[in-house]
Amino acid sequence: MTSIGTGYDLTNSTFSPDGRNFQVEYASKAVENGGTAIGIRCKDGVVLAVEKIVTSKLLKPGANKRIAAVDRNFGMIYSGLIPDGRHLVSRARDEAASWRTSYKSPIPSSSLAFRIGSYVQAYTLYSSVRPFGVTSILAGWDSESASPVDGQVGSGPKEGGGGRTKGTKYGGPGLYMIEPSGLYWGYYGAATGKGRQTAKAELEKLDLSSGNLSLEQGVQEAARIIYVAHEDSKDKEFELEMSWVSSLDGPTKGRHQEVPKDVLEEAENFAKRAMEGDDDEDTATGGGETMEL
Repeated sequence: MTSIGTGYDLTNSTFSPDGRNFQVEYASKAVENGGTAIGIRCKDGVVLAVEKIVTSKLLKPGANKRIAAVDRNFGMIYSGLIPDGRHLVSRARDEAASWRTSYKSPIPSSSLAFRIGSYVQAYTLYSSVRPFGVTSILAGWDSESASPVDGQVGSGPKEGGGGRTKGTKYGGPGLYMIEPSGLYWGYYGAATGKGRQTAKAELEKLDLSSGNLSLEQGVQEAARIIYVAHEDSKDKEFELEMSWVSSLDGPTKGRHQEVPKDVLEEAENFAKRAMEGDDDEDTATGGGETMEL
């Protein structure tokens, strides 16, 4: 079978003889042209970071945000076609608001990922629409405390606002990545965009599944990984944008917020020092090899 559509890519609802949906594959290619975006799940929160390529000197620094707040405790980042990403942000906000209206509580991270994944997948089924050319990363903190409901809903459960049992641990950080096909997974570390392979390799080195990385360390590592991934496009200027959400006793009190300017600058300085250290090691290694020859 050929690797090109040969007529099977003219409509979104047609499979090729070898079972491929070329429109979805083309949407994935659009994502690869976007800036690198990553998410890191820490023991006490989640960090989001994105590489915003500066396409014009006339762009105002700090404007044109790529990380959006979906709910008080949720943030979303995306890579690919920016208008598609903004539409998904709007849809995610509607889903979060709908959940609050129906259940009088914040939407769980897994439920929000399911709803957005199902919405994206619906756009791969019909010939009248096209897939979203964007991969999005959802980050949030599900409250570990049983807060009261927002309104009167009858007698309700005997324990907690959501029927939670005393002595059982609930909530915690949530990180999900939703692909153009509608497929979504929960991650300890997620990466998408042009530098995703480099970013994934760096994320794997952090051993995130052990749960030892703090939120502050996650901010520094996220900045470093974005700088490492940018090396493939180092001839272009970029702007680093970051946000985080912590536990109820952390710096954001369970809310999704932008990383403060001083913390962001410290993280960028850490990333630059790490890059300079790697360059020095490469130079020293190269010098040693020359001497041996």
